[in-house]
Amino acid sequence: MEYIPQILFLILLVVGFGLFGKSAMRIRRNVLLGRDIDRSDNASKRMNLMLKVALGQSKMVVRPIAGALHIIVYAGFLLINIEVLEIIIDGLFGTHRIFAPILGGLYTAAINFFEILGVLVIIACAIFLWRRNVMKIGRFHSTEMKGWPFKDANYILIIEIVLMTALLVMNAAEGAYPEGHHKVAPFIISGLFSGFLEGMSYEPLHLIERVCWWAHIAGILFFLNYLPYSKHFHIILAFPNVYFSKLTPKGQFTNLESVKKEVELMLDPNADPYAAAPAPDPNAAPQRFGAKDVQDLSWVQLMNAYSCTECGRCTSNCPANVTGKKLSPRKIMMDTRDRLEEVGAIIDMNKGTFVDDGKSLLHDYITPEELWACTSCNACTEACPVNIDPLSIIVDLRRYLVMEESSMPAELTPVMSNIENNGAPWQFAQADRANWITEE
Repeated sequence: MEYIPQILFLILLVVGFGLFGKSAMRIRRNVLLGRDIDRSDNASKRMNLMLKVALGQSKMVVRPIAGALHIIVYAGFLLINIEVLEIIIDGLFGTHRIFAPILGGLYTAAINFFEILGVLVIIACAIFLWRRNVMKIGRFHSTEMKGWPFKDANYILIIEIVLMTALLVMNAAEGAYPEGHHKVAPFIISGLFSGFLEGMSYEPLHLIERVCWWAHIAGILFFLNYLPYSKHFHIILAFPNVYFSKLTPKGQFTNLESVKKEVELMLDPNADPYAAAPAPDPNAAPQRFGAKDVQDLSWVQLMNAYSCTECGRCTSNCPANVTGKKLSPRKIMMDTRDRLEEVGAIIDMNKGTFVDDGKSLLHDYITPEELWACTSCNACTEACPVNIDPLSIIVDLRRYLVMEESSMPAELTPVMSNIENNGAPWQFAQADRANWITEE
């Protein structure tokens, strides 16, 4: 009977972390469905960028109010969970506040700091709820935010308020213990509420403290397992997502290697135009120009989809969206993630093999109208607080439309024809393009 609490706690930990590990491996498998891309260059530059953007939250403070509130919640998430380490040790070994006698006065100072931070987190979360549900800020109420995406944000804010409240009530109950019952010195915040509990006998106070203690650790594990099904998985993926983000200039596009080789061959004066093309590899996958489905995107682009915070900064900065076009960069990322989850579910149902379901990211999730509304200005990539690149997905899908389906707006057809026939977008033969020099 003496060790039952420790055994139950161990079971809770194993189940909680085990389920999270399973979900994390599922997401990893889904991300690696994408084509390979090398982002191993400039390790020091990538590390500095990650520390600045992901850890330092440098792009969040562009909007000062939301940025400051987010930093408070983020810091609370990182620092207050240090106390979880003590809870885990106490739960496994049956100790109680094991760090208190070791750290002495420093322990009291640390808990005081955590409590102040906890109150700030509660206030910040309450303001976020008010901004979403009372102020109804426009970027939180777009079409793609209806239903689950909007509820998800509210749920996570409520969970964080509950976790912080449980921590404060736990400390308040213990601070009100009668003398001789592991009574701790009143902490700076919870001590303000201990007075309301004084006069109660030890048994109900201990029950309140234990209920809150278990609720806090159970809530942490629930929160951990909620993340993979929530937009808040960016808490974990923000760091690798920023690390592997694009370092080249935002306006620099990638070239399709197969097309690049054809052009190089055309421009090579020593190339034999009559040479036979190399025999195709019979074991190679069919070559596709651009992207039609999520498997055609790179693993970095798929990680971008799981890292999306759904904050809407990309969409609110998109000139196409601002002028009433259907394009929403946030929707592009959410659609990519939803389709990737659907593909992953099909793989799970078919024991590791993808069976074509007759659907694709292009057309079934993202329409050509959305894609052609994009001006390629990179406002979305500049605004994203975790360096997501929606434009790269838009460009790859447009490449498929043009090169595989020969589908493009009517205005582009003569431009493409002129480039193919004249080597320029204008309706002049190459031999006539310098005639203006001799004109008087």
